Amino acid sequence: MLKVQRPHNRLVGSNPKIGIRPTIDGRLGGVRESLEKQTMNMAKSAARFLRENVRHADGTRVECVIADRCIGGIAEAALCADKFAKEGVGVSLTVTPCWCYGSETMDMDPLMPKAVWGFNGTERPGAVYLAALSAGHNQKGLPIFNIYGRDVQDGGDQTIPADVQKMLLQFAKAGLAVATMRGKSYCSMGGTSMGIAGSIVDVSFFEAFLGMRVMFVDMVEFVRRIERGIYDPKEFAKAIKWVRENCREGIDPNDPKKQHTREQKDKEWEYCVKMAMIARDLMVGNEKLAALGFGEEALGNNSILAGFQGQRQWTDHLPNGDFLEAILNTSFDWNGIRQPYIVATENDSLNGACMLFSHLLTGSAQIFADVRTFWSADAVKRVTGHTLAGSAEAGILHLINSGPAALDGTGQQEIDGKPAIKPWWQVTPEDADKCLANTEWCNAVLEYFCGAGYSTRYRTRGGMPVTMSRLNIIKGLGPALQIAEGETVELPGDVHDALDKRTNETWPTTWFVPRCSGSGEFRDPYTVMNNWGANHGAFSYGHIGADLITLASMLRIPVYMHNVCETKVYRPSVWTAFGCDTRACTTLGPIYGKY
Repeated sequence: MLKVQRPHNRLVGSNPKIGIRPTIDGRLGGVRESLEKQTMNMAKSAARFLRENVRHADGTRVECVIADRCIGGIAEAALCADKFAKEGVGVSLTVTPCWCYGSETMDMDPLMPKAVWGFNGTERPGAVYLAALSAGHNQKGLPIFNIYGRDVQDGGDQTIPADVQKMLLQFAKAGLAVATMRGKSYCSMGGTSMGIAGSIVDVSFFEAFLGMRVMFVDMVEFVRRIERGIYDPKEFAKAIKWVRENCREGIDPNDPKKQHTREQKDKEWEYCVKMAMIARDLMVGNEKLAALGFGEEALGNNSILAGFQGQRQWTDHLPNGDFLEAILNTSFDWNGIRQPYIVATENDSLNGACMLFSHLLTGSAQIFADVRTFWSADAVKRVTGHTLAGSAEAGILHLINSGPAALDGTGQQEIDGKPAIKPWWQVTPEDADKCLANTEWCNAVLEYFCGAGYSTRYRTRGGMPVTMSRLNIIKGLGPALQIAEGETVELPGDVHDALDKRTNETWPTTWFVPRCSGSGEFRDPYTVMNNWGANHGAFSYGHIGADLITLASMLRIPVYMHNVCETKVYRPSVWTAFGCDTRACTTLGPIYGKY
């Protein structure tokens, strides 16, 4: 029975906190005094709501910091900023039920995501202050999110309406994602894989837009650590035992004359397990290495995200990275149920960034996939005799990564009795057992991977709402995001096998149908496939497209293709003036410097 690890931050640096700024009309002599209690209670109410409903991706609950006193002018704004800096605040929320002096009370930190909740009550003009403050932020180039309830509340009402709750959560989750990435690193294990554009790691993108560093580690580091024993031998013994007991081998697709012996396969398994441990240690370090005399290696690289090149220089000679990528991205391993490590196949850093965005928003495992094939209803009928129906009647997309994907992608976890991928802290030992039982580990096709290895073979359960995303870098525009909400579908076993074997039956498959509107890029599934900007995509459980759009706006990354209902789109107030997402993002530019 796997143990469940307690939520904790495994990276260097404290988790960012949400700062609550209660602003007030600064006029003493009756006005301010009459508002102090109501204003501070509004801040306390917001803090309580956020503490109860928001977690970091590592599973810990968010902490909120409230200014020591209401902010009525520049001096008190400075006192608040000083407290926030000392307390590690990364997200700023201003709240008020009344009129305040906008430019005197505003948050001027250019790096911190900001929102203002102006209480919608007729007794005092909190909504008027919201509009004035928003205008000040827009004029100074400091984007801010407006939070304004639809219905008028009574002056003494301390409840938070449902629509305000939704905006608070959408802002807070995205803001925390921005603040969490800042100062962390992308660990590029190897270089460019097979000329894939996303694998040409753009250091300027990570620095200017995400506030991250990039650490380049040559793949020979894996050989060095394996040959010199720079890994925890006790953990390795535990890991290989667990793998042999729980990772069921599947088919060997190779010519019997070329298949490796049992002895060779066992040694390859050992190599793959060591690779997984080393990749993790490169990301976050391992204190056990210091006791073995490897103090530098024990530190790791404070990597919130990584990618492994693999093909071809590595895989033409040594076991591929499929096991390390699959198990690290999964929400459990031999050490128990734990937060997934986000690792991109083929060092596709842009797909990795999408996985990171969605993981920070949801806390769940992310699935890396090739956007491999569009199967029309006619093509499926011709090849299998089967008629696609229901949500799949206009065709399906074959998402199948070339070897690895997180085991959570089997869909064997459930929420309310339906297939799901849970936030990792909700995953149970029984969930893990089901994921393992529905995954086979197949020998690599030696024609592709001369050094062998083991890929994950599974079929994702149908009926899961999922969101696929892809970040592309476009000359003259910069980074730009695509989003497609939809659902997984399940095909009859014989139909799945017929289609799957035309590609590679040893790899993990998800049949996906994007939600289409009949027009534009979402005219039908074929059009989505035809307009997808790269060979890869990452998908996350749930329809989180609106949250991704909010996050992208904070990062100044335009979203140029999505099927999210416009009523759910939530961006800073200044976007209205620019008229389009791309113009707003390119005009304001990246948060952390020139790109």
